Amino acid sequence: MKGISRRALLRAGPVGMAAAMALAAGAQADDATVKIGYAVARTGPNATGAGITTIPNYELWVDTVNKAGGLAMPDGKRRMIEVVEYDNRSSNEDLVRAIERLVSQDKVDLILPPWGTGANLAIAPLMARFGYPQLAVTAVTDKAPDFAARWERSFWMLGGGHDYAAGLVDVLSQARDAGTINAKVAVVSVADGFGIDLISGARPAFEAAGFELAYDKSYPLGTSDFAAIMSEAQASGADSFVAFSYPPGSFGMTRTAQTMGYNPAVFYVSVGGAFPIYPGVADGREEGVMAIGGVDAGSPAIRDYFARHEAFAGKAPDSWASAVTYASLEMLEQAVARAGLEHGALAKELSEGTFETVVGEVKLEDNQLRDLWWVGQWQGGAFRAVGPSGREGASAPVIPKPDW
Repeated sequence: MKGISRRALLRAGPVGMAAAMALAAGAQADDATVKIGYAVARTGPNATGAGITTIPNYELWVDTVNKAGGLAMPDGKRRMIEVVEYDNRSSNEDLVRAIERLVSQDKVDLILPPWGTGANLAIAPLMARFGYPQLAVTAVTDKAPDFAARWERSFWMLGGGHDYAAGLVDVLSQARDAGTINAKVAVVSVADGFGIDLISGARPAFEAAGFELAYDKSYPLGTSDFAAIMSEAQASGADSFVAFSYPPGSFGMTRTAQTMGYNPAVFYVSVGGAFPIYPGVADGREEGVMAIGGVDAGSPAIRDYFARHEAFAGKAPDSWASAVTYASLEMLEQAVARAGLEHGALAKELSEGTFETVVGEVKLEDNQLRDLWWVGQWQGGAFRAVGPSGREGASAPVIPKPDW
């Protein structure tokens, strides 16, 4: 068997320069390789999320596959993976240009998705036009069913805002009914696609469950001073504080709450709360903090994945989208082995097949992954899934959380 284990990792800032480098690398590539491209945020505001959730998983998967001899093909042979990577610099314009170059100049066999809802939405029409399957694994949107129907080769792996809002409301409803918290909630949301999607689902869900939004405030993307917001939330009389936030907001509100001694019975943040760096952000006082997502921390497959990720990347994955990201790559690998690299056949297999992954057996429903964790909580040094409460592997939530 002949293969090439070398990967062309192209991290030049300007997309044009990266494209030129990609062409040079491609000219030397062996026909026995599978060329996989992606454009992710190495720099800019999306770099934190991409650097924790997306890039390490891509690199771990490629390394694992190539050490096993490459991607298995339907004919039983294996082909090594060659990577063409661009830094999209957290710019959707750069991202779109990079995707166009991956297709027209680099002629990659497969394209892996960028990090973030907005980035995945930005390239969805382009991916559909070029016919590539799109595993939109870090996109949270209630419009996923519509997008899956519109772009039949797109796959939406992380649920919608209403799912996470309803999951949180369910956890809080059980605590309220047990007399642990009152029926008031202070909620803040970032005025961007993710935050808008979450709060749009949360308002009716809270109302239907009999909660009062004692405080409901949005804040602009890029906000760094949360003192006024947190003071107003503290004065609202709500036992539950909920932030539909990106990592900068999640981290800033945590530090602000600690500084001012704000200790609600429930402290929930969104993206970033499940990151492995969160305990450091919280100065070692993360116990009891809730956030979006979660994992079955007792699952042998999850524990093995965490150990392999940490050994390879030198850091743990996040406890929300990282495992789903790696699972999507395992799905792709198994689909290629069954259907090959022809995009139509590959997309059909992804849509209809059943796959064994680190998050368990996966079978998509209308091109969507629906068997997900909606709420997690830091307990005993691990971020554990607590909702849906009836799902196997769920931990019981600890409410009230300990004081900072």
